[in-house]
Amino acid sequence: MTAQTGDPHEEQKRLAAIEAASMVREGMVVGLGSGTTSAYMIDELGRRWAEGLRFAAIPTSEHSAEQARSHGINLVTFATHPQIDLDIDGADEVEMGTLNLIKGRGGALFREKIVAAASRRFVVVVDESKLVPRLGHHMPVPVEVTTFGWELTASRLQALGARPTLRLDRHGTPFNTDGGNLILDCNFGEIADSVALARKIRAIVGVIESGLFIGRTSEVIVAGRDGLKHLMAG
Repeated sequence: MTAQTGDPHEEQKRLAAIEAASMVREGMVVGLGSGTTSAYMIDELGRRWAEGLRFAAIPTSEHSAEQARSHGINLVTFATHPQIDLDIDGADEVEMGTLNLIKGRGGALFREKIVAAASRRFVVVVDESKLVPRLGHHMPVPVEVTTFGWELTASRLQALGARPTLRLDRHGTPFNTDGGNLILDCNFGEIADSVALARKIRAIVGVIESGLFIGRTSEVIVAGRDGLKHLMAG
């Protein structure tokens, strides 16, 4: 995957992804994120694999799994590797200060959160446009929900202050996650208390998981016009 010509954000994402991929060491168990930034990272790991680096990987989506297989990367499961050393993924928004995230624009938020929760280190790679003062500044919160009764789940989310929209695919039909669920993109506006909101969303029957990643980030690698910078949790 190559950066789009003339698109500075794409080039910045590529540089941040390459920096994150450089953290992978021989023998590690690595979580492979999903989305465009992670695609750059997987390509870089594929290049290093071809040079002789060996590690085990758990992908967060079928698309990432397919890309990793194309490079010959060794894919494993939690059955044999329950602990991940390093998980690398992108984000749709990063809240400055807390490093809390909104993720899920690519539709893999549930698997992404499972992998992040199993990881010793969770490193996020973004370009500087993803940094926001508060979550919800630009992006809605994706919420993965069951197909049965999703309309009722949407009404419960609306009662929390959201404007939920059922995500559609490019054919105009409901988007299905790798787990066969639906996604409601919930616009809350800027979120004053993301910790409380995440808890309230999870309490709604019919919700599988939300794209609010709270207190999970170890480090964020940010690529911008002035180069790369590392933001650390705490």
